[in-house]
Amino acid sequence: MKDYTDIIIAPVITEKSAIQAEKNVYTFKVAESANKIEIKNAIEAAFGVKVANVNTLNTKSKSKRVGRYTGKTKTYKKAFVTLQDGEKIEL
Repeated sequence: MKDYTDIIIAPVITEKSAIQAEKNVYTFKVAESANKIEIKNAIEAAFGVKVANVNTLNTKSKSKRVGRYTGKTKTYKKAFVTLQDGEKIEL
């Protein structure tokens, strides 16, 4: 079994994720190979909360340009974790 530090990379801190956190939905960057069950177990082990639902999303890279140099952003997997009522994560 993988350790939860191998699955959870970082929380996603944006205005949209802050608004969703008020509705008990938290957003995390997770490992590309992680599935929903592994993500659920990792969140429960790391924060000591009960998870109700996990939705995942593979982000696409975007083209970026700095002066004459072009490139692409990195792709990553994002997980939207819904907690059961009464549970909360302090980020």
